[in-house]
Amino acid sequence: MSADAAKATPAQGRLSDSAREAVSKYGLIGVLLALPLYLAITDLASTGTLTDLGNNLVLGLSNGAIFALIALGYTLVYGIIELINFAHGDVFMIGSFVAFGLWGNFGLQEGMGAAGLVLGLLVAMLVAMLVCGVLNVMIERVAYKPLRNAPRLAPLITAIGFSFILQNVGVLWLGSSPISVPDLVNQGNVLLNIGGVTIHNGDVLAVAVTAPLVILLTSFISRSRLGKAMRATAQDPDAARLMGINVNTTISLTFLLGGMLAGAAGLVNLLYQTSVWYFQGFTAGLIAFTAAVMGGIGNLKGAVLGGLIIGCIQQIADNRIGAEWTTAVVFGYLVLIMVFRPQGLLGEVTREAG
Repeated sequence: MSADAAKATPAQGRLSDSAREAVSKYGLIGVLLALPLYLAITDLASTGTLTDLGNNLVLGLSNGAIFALIALGYTLVYGIIELINFAHGDVFMIGSFVAFGLWGNFGLQEGMGAAGLVLGLLVAMLVAMLVCGVLNVMIERVAYKPLRNAPRLAPLITAIGFSFILQNVGVLWLGSSPISVPDLVNQGNVLLNIGGVTIHNGDVLAVAVTAPLVILLTSFISRSRLGKAMRATAQDPDAARLMGINVNTTISLTFLLGGMLAGAAGLVNLLYQTSVWYFQGFTAGLIAFTAAVMGGIGNLKGAVLGGLIIGCIQQIADNRIGAEWTTAVVFGYLVLIMVFRPQGLLGEVTREAG
């Protein structure tokens, strides 16, 4: 190699890195905005308004808020022990079943007073969160803890096995057919109408439950002593152990928090979809896991962002393209985002890569 060529190599390397960064950044923006911009132009050309797109986005954000709650459980567990807890979606399903069972015991029904309804739903949500949190901790103690030093395929297969076990629990509990439930919050009632874009009770409910829980979770992890222990364990469990942190307790706490979020999502989904089914956890869990990967697995804000984006994509595909194409569109978006940003939208460097 000549001296001139050797001198040119670092500059060429910097130029190449800058070019790749620019392609990644602007390509990612293009992927995210392509479909909404196309629909906006189409709507303006055909109807002269963006009402249809606005309604799609409102419904998408509502669905996305539920996905975000489930996705947080996936990303919490992965961030601590780098395990994809495939049973998490079915823990969410159990949360719906628990909430549905409590409705009858509490006497909740359509048309009852607002005070009694709010109190009953709040208690039902807290119980569902507690049950799902304890269930998740039990799964970790029984299935994952003994395999912590085993090859990674072993706990992964075990998680899938527990998913099937919980599905069969759901079948034994309420049967194999979907069950309609009362529309307690009258979710079809229009609260706001902004330029033809309608916001219903159900839309507000999903966001009103998700937003405080996300804020509480992020505050807990960033400010509390236990949250700092979780972050230390996620960064380096061996070093955290040497510093006096009880890693086993920290991992159990992580599963507890993830299960509680799944329980809250189960009740919100029950109110929003007005139906319950043993197989709903598999579908919602798969979408939520996709959201966690899209946002950057292990990143809490990324999980929320991924859930909201997928909720919007799903609603747009259902309404504009056809429900039979929705799954293909969602995973097509995931593939494109991974091409431009393999670590996800807000992905972080893992301890292995660091």
